[in-house]
Amino acid sequence: MTRLRQTEALLGSKVFQKVRDTPVLVVGAGGIGCELLKNLVLVGFSNIEIIDLDIIDLSNLNRQFLFRKPDISKSKAITAAAAARHFNPSSGIKIHPRHGNVKEGQNDIEWIKGFGLVMNALDNMDARRHVNKLCQAAGVPLIESGTAGYLGQVTPFWRDRTECFDCVTKPTPKTFPVCTIRATPSEPIHCIVWAKSYLFGKLFGEDDEALDTEELDKAQAAGENAEEIEQLKHEAAAFRQVRAQLGEEDGPKRVFEKVFHEDISKLLAMEDMWKVPGRVKPVPLGYDAIVLGDFVAPPLRSGPVAQTNGRPVPERNGESSTSALNANSKQLKDQRELTVKENLDMFIDSCRRLSARMISQPDIVLSFDKDDDDTLDFVLATANLRAIAYGIPTKTRFQVKEMAGNIIPAIATTNAIIAGLIVMQAINLLSSNIDKATNVFLRSDPAKPLGIYKLQPPNPACAVCRDIYVPFKVDVSKCTLGTFVDKVVKEWLPKGLGASNGNANGHAEEDEEINTEEVEWSVYESTRILADPDFNDNYEKTLEELEVVRGKMLTVRDEDDQFRAVHFCIVAPDPNATNTYTLPPSPPGIPRKPKKAIAPADDSDSSPPPQAMDAPAARRTGLTPSEAVSKKRAAGDDDDDGVVTVASDGQDSRKKRKVDAVVDMTGDDDDIELIE
Repeated sequence: MTRLRQTEALLGSKVFQKVRDTPVLVVGAGGIGCELLKNLVLVGFSNIEIIDLDIIDLSNLNRQFLFRKPDISKSKAITAAAAARHFNPSSGIKIHPRHGNVKEGQNDIEWIKGFGLVMNALDNMDARRHVNKLCQAAGVPLIESGTAGYLGQVTPFWRDRTECFDCVTKPTPKTFPVCTIRATPSEPIHCIVWAKSYLFGKLFGEDDEALDTEELDKAQAAGENAEEIEQLKHEAAAFRQVRAQLGEEDGPKRVFEKVFHEDISKLLAMEDMWKVPGRVKPVPLGYDAIVLGDFVAPPLRSGPVAQTNGRPVPERNGESSTSALNANSKQLKDQRELTVKENLDMFIDSCRRLSARMISQPDIVLSFDKDDDDTLDFVLATANLRAIAYGIPTKTRFQVKEMAGNIIPAIATTNAIIAGLIVMQAINLLSSNIDKATNVFLRSDPAKPLGIYKLQPPNPACAVCRDIYVPFKVDVSKCTLGTFVDKVVKEWLPKGLGASNGNANGHAEEDEEINTEEVEWSVYESTRILADPDFNDNYEKTLEELEVVRGKMLTVRDEDDQFRAVHFCIVAPDPNATNTYTLPPSPPGIPRKPKKAIAPADDSDSSPPPQAMDAPAARRTGLTPSEAVSKKRAAGDDDDDGVVTVASDGQDSRKKRKVDAVVDMTGDDDDIELIE
């Protein structure tokens, strides 16, 4: 009996046919993704697409078993697909690998609708939330997963049947998988993990030159790309050379120039890498310029003002960027932020100390220990120098010790268990037996390692799965924002106001008659306010000019925050479309938001007035985007043309210049700030 026949006998012919026919998407080809892809192939899923933007690194090989050393620097998705096919070669399985970002515009709501099931194998919160929102918008079931050391979880999400990923506020993560490190770091933790897990091992870890050479030679003899093999040998030899020279007087300087000048210069030569939105080009560090005090550090990347111990850091030019901070912390050595020159001096000194230990005790392999001053100094200086090159805020010694100590490495066994549980939950969903699907946790209790919990219903207050989503086929080069507001928002959309909707919250009561002309609307793209009743400066601009393109969403909210938000998902127009845009035949039902719980008032005269809180009360604090917008202006202020006034403290304020209100709608932070 073949493997497929055995699977059919176990699952039953009906469920097995769904396994064969259902197209599935795997997002992520790392530790969990490799195990999951192998399992899907063995079970018999015949139409699999896998997407990942990452390339294979040496540090991946200890747990991502589909990769080998000759695969280093290759696409994870493409390499994993090629390796997984061999597990069930005669089953007619088709794997479609894609090297790319799931957040790219082409991966829109219409794309996600092409799958019957989506499985996340991601390692960062932002991508998880993006995929969750896509699946909620398209009504496609999603299986979320994750691991941290020996712990793990698998949770199915299905619109209107279960809660979604954003129904429960997530705690701030205190551990970071190694896979969050990219070639283009954007946060201090990325630099810290890079310094600890990558560069430290290259310079002071175990040297496996013989094994490297043997495996690379075998790969070349087997027909692997000879040019890539030679490049890998060259890179390995370059690191081995500077490692061998560490004990010399100028050895640490050579390491610095290779890592922070030559390697960064090579990255800058890869133009395609920096075309991805949001990526910031690094600046090569000059050793002599730093020593002489002539080096000008690049400004911090755009975004909220960098904070160090609660204070803003306005500049980072030589030593002036931290002088004010250091003046207040002379007696707290570990909590003092270092200058560029001080980081360089610490890097050189720690390299010499570690090199001396390596030479004096060649049989002892050095490893990072947060309580080892030599290794901690190296990670601190290296992480800060990398952060300076990439325009990222630096950290103090105390902060680096805390952050590096919280890093938990991924464990291959945990990944394998979680991947198996994902497939079991996938079979439950495909069999339309949602009652058997459960939220499964892998725990550290040896007596009962698996914790199984019933799936919860949607949270009525969720701002993701309870909102309304509308596919909006539009030619963004022709459709103006004014057309969208006048024809879609004001004419088409209000017809659904107050109506209960199949994909709404199910809690809306029968509404009294609504005067749709009295409802006022604001239009957002992510955190940008594009239009509101008092701001129409963008009406003549096309959506393309406003950078509202395929894959993005136009969010419409009523000013009084009574109704669910409506998200218009931008997709490509039909090839033969004659109109600028195409909408569904009828507008969706837009129910009211659930009534907010009012805290009981205290009889005491000194008690503050009751505050309206979202349910549950602890889920949110501060202003919602629509609450903030509703406070923008009092009546009679129409003489301030083009002014948008938003106050984060709930008080009205006035500005005599036009600004963009940036609102964080992710649920992590409800602060509102003004960007000039």
